[in-house]
Amino acid sequence: MQKTDIRSLDGPVEIREAEGGGMVATGYAALFNTPTEIGGAWIETIERGAFASSLNSDVIALVQHDYGRVIGRTSAGTLRLAEDERGLKVEIDLPDTSDGRDLAVQLRRRDIKGMSFGFRATHDEWDETVSPPRRTIRDLELIEVSACVRPAYPDTELGLRSLEASRKERRTHNFNHASRRLRMKVSLDLKCRE
Repeated sequence: MQKTDIRSLDGPVEIREAEGGGMVATGYAALFNTPTEIGGAWIETIERGAFASSLNSDVIALVQHDYGRVIGRTSAGTLRLAEDERGLKVEIDLPDTSDGRDLAVQLRRRDIKGMSFGFRATHDEWDETVSPPRRTIRDLELIEVSACVRPAYPDTELGLRSLEASRKERRTHNFNHASRRLRMKVSLDLKCRE
C-alpha cells in the first residue's frame, strides 16, 4: 500500500454560525505556488489545479489526522472543498459531538489555528540539481483534511545551493537526500500526531 503524505498549513481557520444553527469551520488546507521547506530535506510547491481530480472524491475531515475523530465528509455533504486562486478552500459543518464542540471552542480561542491534509502524489516532479531539492506536486489524490495543532508548513526562507558545486558533492548529496526523505516522512507523521 502506498504511504499517505501529510502536510500542514498554519493559517487562519474561521468559525461561524450556520443557517439553522450549528457551526462551520472554514480555511485553507493548502496554498498554491508557495515554496515550503519540508523538514530541511526538500522544498515543496503545490501547483494550482493539483486538487482538481480529488474535488469529487469521498474526502473526510478529521481532527489531528485521527480517523477515530471524523468531523465531516464530502459524500455526506458536511465537508465542502474548492480550489480558488489561493489554494484548497475547506468548509466543514462541525457535528454536534464532543469533537465538533471542542474544536469550535479551540478555534475560537486560537488554540488550534492550522489545517493539514493527507494525500498521495500522483504526478510530481523533482529538481535535484539544487540543494535542497525541489518537488513540484502537479496532481494528487486527496485522502483527508484535518484541523491541526502543529502545522508542518510554516512560512520559511529559501536557500539555494551554489551552482558551482562539485559533481562528487552532488553524488553524495543524492544518496544522503534519499535517506533524509525517508526519515522526514516518518518524522512528519509523528510530528502531526503530537
